[in-house]
Amino acid sequence: MPVKRPEPTDFFKDWKEREALAEAMIPMIGKLYRENNVSLYMYGRNMVNQAVTDLMKAHRFVRQIEQNELSEFETFPMIEALATMDLGPAHIDVGKLTVQYQELGNGRGREAFLQDQIGEDVGSTRKPLPRPQDVVLYGFGRIGRLVARLLIEKAGGGDLLRLRAIVVRKGRSDNDLEKRASLLRRDSVHGPFKGTIRIIAEQNKLVCNGNEIQVIYADSPDQVDYSQYDINDAIVVDNTGLWRTEEDLGRHLASPGAGKVVLTAPGKGNVPNVVYGVNHNEIGKDSKIISAASCTTNAIVPILKALVDEYGVERGHVETVHAYTNDQNLIDNYHKGERRGRSAALNMVLTETGAAKAVAKAIPELNGKLTGNAIRVPTPNVSMAILNLQLGRDTDVDELNEFMRRTALFSPLQQQIGYTKSVEAVSTDFVGDRHASIFDSRATIVDGNSCVLYCWYDNEFGYSCQVLRCLEKLAGVSWLMFPLAK
Repeated sequence: MPVKRPEPTDFFKDWKEREALAEAMIPMIGKLYRENNVSLYMYGRNMVNQAVTDLMKAHRFVRQIEQNELSEFETFPMIEALATMDLGPAHIDVGKLTVQYQELGNGRGREAFLQDQIGEDVGSTRKPLPRPQDVVLYGFGRIGRLVARLLIEKAGGGDLLRLRAIVVRKGRSDNDLEKRASLLRRDSVHGPFKGTIRIIAEQNKLVCNGNEIQVIYADSPDQVDYSQYDINDAIVVDNTGLWRTEEDLGRHLASPGAGKVVLTAPGKGNVPNVVYGVNHNEIGKDSKIISAASCTTNAIVPILKALVDEYGVERGHVETVHAYTNDQNLIDNYHKGERRGRSAALNMVLTETGAAKAVAKAIPELNGKLTGNAIRVPTPNVSMAILNLQLGRDTDVDELNEFMRRTALFSPLQQQIGYTKSVEAVSTDFVGDRHASIFDSRATIVDGNSCVLYCWYDNEFGYSCQVLRCLEKLAGVSWLMFPLAK
């Protein structure tokens, strides 16, 4: 078992010492990221571009979820050792490696231990792509702006995905570019943009943390020629939801300079609906058009996949309690959809969701076994999926929760499934969470083979992270991940 540190006798001194160590981690973490495209994590929590207190809170998270104290005193030497290695593009979980070193180190130095764990196949000469991949955002609404933030944040050494352009319809105001920049710079839900944004009005460009982004005005894909901006073989991320069939989305591919398309809405017809972590292997070298499905589908499919594999699922019902969206009216007005014309800020609005049926596209075993509905509620972000399931065998609360905890921490679904055991958790606690959904263990109900499970999800940011993962897969980006998932 990992070493448990005794409680300090002088808490203030202990805090200041750990604070100093966290502060000293930042330049090493940043250098590994900028120069080697190495991203460090603490039990799945991102450590890149984080403040001192955020790094310290990530360490406390380990104690809450793993029932084990893991402090900066243990992780700092591990980061120091990683900083001396010749590393190439990789995702490395420092927290898990540190615990493994405590369990398996056998008195060896950290450098020798890391060589055994990571090996020689992650040297700095390894390139995830032969050349940087151009990316275009077609549409710049809620998801488009969050995907932009993620692409800029994850620019790393600059030789992976590069956001080259944003395509929007021309606004009615003369200061359209300034307004677009302002919406990226400030967000009422997700807070300010982390960095700087410059406007080059005469060239219709934004410069975000050094990334030059061309703003292109067009009403439809056939009006765009990306090649005139030196954009080639770009992946176009369609955030509009206006076109969902293979034929309609193919209009993007007719634009010079465009090569592939990712739709941030459920696709129709032959368009593959991909939930990263479950059926992302459907994305192949020849894939041209894919859909990242919906936020709700991404929230429930990973958890359902884990349950199907472990317990089996005979049938079930999915109820989503969903934050209101721009599709609804702020006050009562005409709307083509049923009930959605009523005020989103004043009502719970019963509506339909296609997520239950969409599950079968990622998990064929559940075809015809799930029903679903949705309730839009007066909150701007973070939703909840309630899974009422009949499992293939009996279980109990403790067993099911422990299975989900280990799935969230150690399985290949660790990026998709989060886990909380807080008795005080509410929706705003999950704003900005990068998981597709977070399993609320305190709410679990089990009676024999019947269970009711509650899963939070940031329907904007968590979903955008899933879109980015699909985007990386479509581009051919391959991350080595350490330690390997069990």
